[in-house]
Amino acid sequence: MSEFEPGEVVEIRTEAGLRYAVVTHRHPSYPVVVCLIAGARDARPGDLSEVAGGEAAVTAMIPLRGVLEKLGLDHEVAGRVDPAEEDFPTFKMPIRDKQGEIVYWWFWDGQGLTYEVDPSTERDALPLREVMSAARFKEKLDESV
Repeated sequence: MSEFEPGEVVEIRTEAGLRYAVVTHRHPSYPVVVCLIAGARDARPGDLSEVAGGEAAVTAMIPLRGVLEKLGLDHEVAGRVDPAEEDFPTFKMPIRDKQGEIVYWWFWDGQGLTYEVDPSTERDALPLREVMSAARFKEKLDESV
């Protein structure tokens, strides 16, 4: 089966209730970008755009379909929303010295890199540039209910 497409709202059945992940972007070299929406619901809402516009628990690049299958989580595409017209999200990556201390940060916008030695506090909220593992996704599902 192919990966989910931007605009698809994926409903994930968990012990805590229904969780939603919105596929926001695709990059040719990475898995899809997914926004896991904070909170669980008892039932599917009538308006999925309400879900898609909810608070993000995490944004990550993740092979979502494979991860959900690996975790054995029942899921389905609940519907579609208009794909984000926003630019590809910016991801951050720490660059460390030999002692493991962060000396600067790289910021990647899907096309190019920039760096900052002392980034602003608003950059703290940016997601890490990594492909999220199934175990880490499960942690995020469990902690952001």
